[in-house]
Amino acid sequence: MRNTNTLFLQYNQYIPIGPGVKYKEGQPFNQIKPIIMTLFYSYKTWNTGMQEAQPQIPENIINLWKHVTEKSNWRIVELPNGFYQTEHRELDNEDTWVDVTRRETIEGAEKAIDSSIDHYMKKLKVIEGPKVVKTFK
Repeated sequence: MRNTNTLFLQYNQYIPIGPGVKYKEGQPFNQIKPIIMTLFYSYKTWNTGMQEAQPQIPENIINLWKHVTEKSNWRIVELPNGFYQTEHRELDNEDTWVDVTRRETIEGAEKAIDSSIDHYMKKLKVIEGPKVVKTFK
């Protein structure tokens, strides 16, 4: 049974009669056409409104990223099951270590540390914003 508030379209799709659908009183259902809508959006560049375009990263997060990009803040620990665990020193407490990943080999653990350092270096580079590579006169 067809709901009187919907319109049957091709491929058994129903759409509501209301906003977004043109309908004149007395018009046959097979002549009803949906209104084509255009979605407008705005984009702000770094120079014209960075506050709105990019969410601001808290200073404590930036400090953590800087902390983990230094390899001297990392270590590898062998676990009782034979796996190796990578850990970084906690930012506020030098005696506490935070576990990050586990790998089967010590080489894999070192690669994981290098990848993590590279990852956080890229994050720090992004928050610096774009750099001008060429200016035209």
